[in-house]
Amino acid sequence: MTTPLDMDQIAKDLGAERRGKITSQGGYFGAIQLAAEVAARFRSPEGGGRPTDPSWNEQRLVRLSTTTLEQLEQLAVRAQASPMQVAALLLEQAVQTAVGQK
Repeated sequence: MTTPLDMDQIAKDLGAERRGKITSQGGYFGAIQLAAEVAARFRSPEGGGRPTDPSWNEQRLVRLSTTTLEQLEQLAVRAQASPMQVAALLLEQAVQTAVGQK
């Protein structure tokens, strides 16, 4: 059995405050917004390769369910990005919202 997370303590330790739940923007307009963010942020590296956000300087492995990966793949087609790039964008948005930076 795992210990439940104390979100108030986590926020306090990060120097943040809780402001409520995060809601996702789904559907057609959410996909359009995601594609616009990809177009605005992603740049091709000087040496060539897949376009990416130049500010990303960390790379981590993330475990996820097959269902989540399939959903990311569907979003990636609409956004013209890889599934994990879409995951990184969504994660950044969620974290910024959670800590009140956006």
